[in-house]
Amino acid sequence: MSGTARGRRGRSVVVAVIAALAVVVAAEGAWALHLSSRLGTAERALDSDRAAASDRLAALESRADKLEERAGSAFDAQAIATATVPSVFRVAAGPVTGTAFAVGAKAGGGTNLITNFHVVEDVYDDGGREVFLERKDARWPATIVKVDKANDLAQLSSKASFAGLATAANGVRTGQQIAVVGAPLGLTDSVTTGVVSAMRPMDDSPGPLIQFSAPINPGNSGGPVINSAKQVVGVATAKAQDAEGIGLAVPIDVACRLFPVC
Repeated sequence: MSGTARGRRGRSVVVAVIAALAVVVAAEGAWALHLSSRLGTAERALDSDRAAASDRLAALESRADKLEERAGSAFDAQAIATATVPSVFRVAAGPVTGTAFAVGAKAGGGTNLITNFHVVEDVYDDGGREVFLERKDARWPATIVKVDKANDLAQLSSKASFAGLATAANGVRTGQQIAVVGAPLGLTDSVTTGVVSAMRPMDDSPGPLIQFSAPINPGNSGGPVINSAKQVVGVATAKAQDAEGIGLAVPIDVACRLFPVC
């Protein structure tokens, strides 16, 4: 074979090898592009799954928060009684008995309380200022600090230390469940329940009163009307004569404005 033929044959072999290598390189490039595409698809799917999982978690957290809110606002008369009764007392003001409740922060180691003016009226009008807080066999002296006859409210103070009840920042709503704690007919630690019937304007009151359906009797006067959050919304002040389920209370914000103890 001539040198020229052998040269052509050698060049053909080289070209063939180069072509084969090119095919291999192209195939590897195509496979790399395929893998890259699959990886991108997988990453996008993973991101989508993460976003969906995050949305589901947020939805579950929102639902849990709503359930907790509903549970917190549920009306539990037993829990309300347990939390509030220790702060409510029978008031002995001469021959008259009623109810008073501790409110707000302690006053210099003592306690501020609210009751009705008509509970302490006889003592106050006679020039006296001392009344007594009672529960079962215990008795503590208290002082009449300030009164508001028009709204039938009085502020008391005692050197004894009791936990004060929290007061509601918002007004009541018709149909809202409430509890009333007091000492009807001198029976301390009595709890009754009902609903807010209406906000009722009264001719002998400077502002509207809370009408409620919880049973009350003489001796409940001055007791707290409590909402489901264990906050005072009103001060029980009267019961309609010759009627059942018609009680009246002064809104607690009236007392808080008159007496800076809430």
